[in-house]
Amino acid sequence: MKKPELLVTPKSVEHIEDLISSGADAFIIGEQQFGLRLAGEFSLKQVNEATKVIHAANKKVYVAVNALFHNDRLEALDEYLMELQRIGVDSIVFGDPAVLMAVRELNITIPLHWNPETTATNWFQANYWAERGAKRAVLARELSLDEIIEIKENSQPEIEVQIHGMTCMFQSKRKLLGNYFLFRKEAMEIENRKENKNMFLHDKERKNKYPIYEDLNGTHIFSPNDMCLIDELTELFEAGIDSLKFDGILQSDDYITTVTNLYRQAIDAYFDQGEEAYEALKDDLLEKIEVIQPPLRPLDTGFIFKETVY
Repeated sequence: MKKPELLVTPKSVEHIEDLISSGADAFIIGEQQFGLRLAGEFSLKQVNEATKVIHAANKKVYVAVNALFHNDRLEALDEYLMELQRIGVDSIVFGDPAVLMAVRELNITIPLHWNPETTATNWFQANYWAERGAKRAVLARELSLDEIIEIKENSQPEIEVQIHGMTCMFQSKRKLLGNYFLFRKEAMEIENRKENKNMFLHDKERKNKYPIYEDLNGTHIFSPNDMCLIDELTELFEAGIDSLKFDGILQSDDYITTVTNLYRQAIDAYFDQGEEAYEALKDDLLEKIEVIQPPLRPLDTGFIFKETVY
């Protein structure tokens, strides 16, 4: 049985070095002009610097190019992809077929990871994109464990699954926050989403608070709870899931670093010492996450053990 990749989302080049020490295998980086909902903003210069650091540690770097591209962004997309080719990143994460077409036309040789967010829900889709060049399919977070396992059993490409962090439940291309504050005749600069990480939509009826922020790609609203599967990994291990992703968006550097190390311990316990070692350790690992978990972000298991409800 192959040990799965532990994939994380760093906030800076300096943070990458800490995450390497904490046991991360791979990193997703990028910038909001081309990628969606990243933990940190990486210019091309910083992508180049990060790639050198990551490759020196024999780890992998993936660049998010999974935005929805309007016509006026296509020329910049071509230039961006050619620069990623020059830098030598390990994968391009995409959802829009425009990226696939550009990669073909430009003879880009970087492997592709298909990530259409919520619509990756069956193995026919995964195999369709594999036949068109995708090495990996990133599954929707709204799938149950049984659905994930069934997709893995019937898929040609590698399969990536999120196992920790926030999950986006809504995106609008409109600047809803900016328009709201404009309506209230209040100024609001939406330039640095890190400054807006404590903004919430309040649902009094359900007593939920939904994190919300706005950037170049519009407005993003997240689920009220954080996914945490550190004590529920056995069946994902047994299914042979290729990559386990911890999404650290809107979290602190220290939180991301600590949680990365706890998942590293979980994976290594199972694959280096056996299932019993993991079973003996997992409750303690969960407790350590609960101690540092932000009070406004309760933990749950997402849709792993329940059907999707809209």
